[in-house]
Amino acid sequence: MLQPDEDQRFLDKFNRFFRKAVNDYGLIARGTTVLVALSGGKDSLALLEQMANPRYRKQKNISVFAAHIRMQNISYDVDLEYLQQLCDGLNVPLIVRETTFDPSSDRRKSPCFLCSWNRRKTLFDIAKEHDCHCIALGHHLDDMLETLLMNMTFQGSFSTMPPLLKMEKFEMNIIRPLSLLTENDMKRYADIRQFRPMHKRCPYEKESFRSDIKNIIDHLSTLNPKARTSLLASMTNIKTDYLPSPIPENHLPIN
Repeated sequence: MLQPDEDQRFLDKFNRFFRKAVNDYGLIARGTTVLVALSGGKDSLALLEQMANPRYRKQKNISVFAAHIRMQNISYDVDLEYLQQLCDGLNVPLIVRETTFDPSSDRRKSPCFLCSWNRRKTLFDIAKEHDCHCIALGHHLDDMLETLLMNMTFQGSFSTMPPLLKMEKFEMNIIRPLSLLTENDMKRYADIRQFRPMHKRCPYEKESFRSDIKNIIDHLSTLNPKARTSLLASMTNIKTDYLPSPIPENHLPIN
């Protein structure tokens, strides 16, 4: 069991990396109103606590709302009373909305994509209703790296979930203030804070390759303990002189 002073050192480090991401990527300007997407999982709970810290809110002069989206046809065991108590303790208004999606509406898109997009659209609606300038999501470094490898493997593109995404169509920014923290950091934070776990029973979860990609990243970290740092750095250290010129898709080799 960790000693209390070790726990506090970790929490200080967690807070430091949260602020570093916000400052380095220019995520939150002074006077901003932020909507935190609160799924009820450990990542979103950690994000909410960091965003709602009274000293931080006063320093940045920001306002914080939280939104929980219930997908009617996806089962999540979320204790809304627990989420409400947490938000009340942090002096953050909680908005709860329900939505749904039809996986047969677009066979070109995966159910995960359709579910995510419907949740995101509902968040945009709530953000506009409350004059929020940005939506904060609980994605962390591992989420970004997994998406990078998935897009390279399955889409043939070098792209990921950026810390800052400007959605011009919605006049809204999507921010990910946990971008410099790992999955292990999130687990330790949740253990220290004794968050109540959320039980997800998504019928489409097995259709995703994300868990396989997660295992690949873990394996890379056994080869190089700093693999995550290197993968993150690679996204802003692109040496175009050492990459091939674009070629038509129909000229790509077929294996």
